[in-house]
Amino acid sequence: MRTLLNIIWLLLCGLWMAIGYVLAGILCCILIITIPFGIASFRIAAYALWPFGRTTVAKPGAGAGSTIGNIIWIVFAGLWLAIGHITTGLALCVTIIGIPLGIASFKMVPISLMPLGVDIVSVDEVRPGAYEAR
Repeated sequence: MRTLLNIIWLLLCGLWMAIGYVLAGILCCILIITIPFGIASFRIAAYALWPFGRTTVAKPGAGAGSTIGNIIWIVFAGLWLAIGHITTGLALCVTIIGIPLGIASFKMVPISLMPLGVDIVSVDEVRPGAYEAR
């Protein structure tokens, strides 16, 4: 079922959202200071291509640096990417078949706003009782 949902997701919105993340990553990699944002953006682009069967978990060592980085990210790229996920989610929820895809798009809003301090892992790798991020 995950594979079928991922294929439909890829065709309807995953490719476009991944392109948005790749463009944000390229822009962030132009300056040396913002390379960590670019790397996070590329990581989320892969997640945006194939989201079903994966989830986000908080990194245990993330601290104040990731919080400050997330605030900067929200201002320059995160807000626009989150708006893209919300718009896509609303469009997908118009049909009954698209509702699971729309919900998945809404679930990606938190990581699009705050990508630093979060790991993307397979749902099979999440330990019972592990803290799921956002």
